[in-house]
Amino acid sequence: MRHFIALTVATLSIVSCMAAQKVEPTAPNTLSAAEVKDGWVLLFDGKDVSKSFRGFKRTDTPKEWTVEDGAIVLRGKGGDLATKDEYSDFEFAIDWKITSGGNSGIMWRSSEDFGAPWETGPEMQVLDDAKHADGQSPLTSAGACYALYPAPKGAVKPVGEWNHAVITAIGPKVTYTLNGVKTAEFDLSSKEWKDKVAGSKFASMKAFGTKDKGHIVLQDHGDVVMYRNIKIRPIGAAKSSAAPTSTK
Repeated sequence: MRHFIALTVATLSIVSCMAAQKVEPTAPNTLSAAEVKDGWVLLFDGKDVSKSFRGFKRTDTPKEWTVEDGAIVLRGKGGDLATKDEYSDFEFAIDWKITSGGNSGIMWRSSEDFGAPWETGPEMQVLDDAKHADGQSPLTSAGACYALYPAPKGAVKPVGEWNHAVITAIGPKVTYTLNGVKTAEFDLSSKEWKDKVAGSKFASMKAFGTKDKGHIVLQDHGDVVMYRNIKIRPIGAAKSSAAPTSTK
């Protein structure tokens, strides 16, 4: 019996040590040691928007994209916010929180050769599904590849709570996840993709979804929206993009 008790105590001690050593979630807008080792890059430190972002087709960072309590917050019409660098293959992670009835989006591989980022970059929808009209359709609900691939119900959290989104793009293969739920998966080189685009509002945009690199863009849709924990793991090299010579 004494041996059994000693063994039990030793086992509990090991379990307690393992629990004590368990890696806790990192603080907002920081990288863990493991993330740094894996090649993740922090795009927002909780203080400075302009370090990694500027306005789409602008040289400056719009003042309407402010910092509040460690989050990038859009208040007013500031235009879309784009990464200074362009990315090809990557894993991109971000937390977002929307206000009641709000709408925004995250576009990727967007080119500044056109007037708007959505003319080239597909979008992951950011939305209050409960109050916004787009929430009535899975094709335009939170987590969807906007207007092309529907999101499952139940992935998005209610207004006032943070949502964690991940976009992974490797070559033509793309996956969206929202709060750990896969919400869309598609192949930009597939017939299915091409057929869906041909039957959508993007049919006339010949460069849509065709770029092998581009900016990641946070959309100004006219509603208050918050973003934090913005980080990327480039799988191909990021290309530093010179700022345009003209401003909005």
